[in-house]
Amino acid sequence: MENITFWWIAFIAIFVVVYSIDMYVTGHCKGEISVKTSLRWTGVWMSLALAFGMMLYFFFPDNPYAHDTSKVMGVKFVAGYLTEYSLSVDNLFVFIMIFSMMAISEDNQPKLLKLGIMISIVLRILFILVGMELVERFHWIIYVFGVILIWTAYKMAFASEKDHVDPKTNILYQLASRIFPIDPDAHSPKFFTRINGKRHITVIFLALLVIGSTDILFAIDSIPAIIGVIKEGASGVLTLSEENYLAISSNTFAVMGLISLFFALKGIMGMFRFLKYGVTFILLFIGLKMLLGFFHPVEAFFSTHSWVSLAVIVCTLMSSILLSMIKKR
Repeated sequence: MENITFWWIAFIAIFVVVYSIDMYVTGHCKGEISVKTSLRWTGVWMSLALAFGMMLYFFFPDNPYAHDTSKVMGVKFVAGYLTEYSLSVDNLFVFIMIFSMMAISEDNQPKLLKLGIMISIVLRILFILVGMELVERFHWIIYVFGVILIWTAYKMAFASEKDHVDPKTNILYQLASRIFPIDPDAHSPKFFTRINGKRHITVIFLALLVIGSTDILFAIDSIPAIIGVIKEGASGVLTLSEENYLAISSNTFAVMGLISLFFALKGIMGMFRFLKYGVTFILLFIGLKMLLGFFHPVEAFFSTHSWVSLAVIVCTLMSSILLSMIKKR
C-alpha cells in the first residue's frame, strides 16, 4: 500500500468517526446546547485537528524529491486548517443571520446546519480538485487567485452589516417561491408538505436554498486561500497528490465540529468583534504572497520557510481575538 493511500484511509476513518459523534451529540441533546458545552466540544475538535497535523509533522514519510516532506506537510496542514477555520467562522455568522431573518425555529436549526455543512464539504472538495489541477496545468492562474483573495479581503474589510445576504433577494429563494406556494407553517420540520392535495415548500427548504448558495460563494473564496497556503510554486517539495491531500483534509477538518461552534458563537459573538479584520489581513497576506511569487526570491523564501505563513496566520488570529476580548471588557 502506498504511503499516501494509508494516510487517505486514516483521514477518512477519522472524519467518519468525528462527524458521526458530532451528529449524534447535537441530534440527541435535549433543548438548546449551552455555550459552555459548545465550547468544550469545539475545543475537542480543534485539538483533534491539531493532533492530526502533529502526526503529519512527525510520521508522514518523505517523498523521493525531498527529505523534509513530513515537516512541510505538518506545517502547511495547520496553516491551511487555521485559515479555513477562520473563514468558516465567518460562514457561521451568515448562517446565524439567515436563521434570524427567516425566523427558523431552534428545533430546525441543527438539521439545516448538518445539511449545510455536508454541502460545504462536497463543494470544497470539488473546487479544490479543479483548482489544483488548473494551477498545475496553467501556473499563471495562481496570480488570478491572488487577485481574487485581495478583492475578497477588500470586500470583507469595508462591507457593512447591511451588505450581508438578504434571503429574500436570493435568486434560488425567488425562483422556488414562484414555482411552489409556501407552507404558512413557519415551524414545519419538513421540506415539502401537501395542503389540499397541492405540494407546498416550507420555510426551512427556502433556508436550505439560501444556505446552499452562500456555501458556493464561501467555497469560491476559500479555495484560492487554501491553494495559496498549500502551493509554493515549482520549487515546492510536495507532489500534486500530497498537495491535494493537504487541501482536502485541512478544509474538511475546518468544517468538522462547526455545529458545536455555531451554538457557541450565538452566545459569545462579542468575543469575535475583530475576527473579521484578522481574516481580512490573512487573505490579503496570502493574496500578496501568491502575486509576489512571480519573483523567484520570494517564491524560494516561502518554499523553504513554510513556518512563516503559519506564524503570520496564528499571530493574526490570536491578536484579533485578544483585541475583541479587551474591547468587550
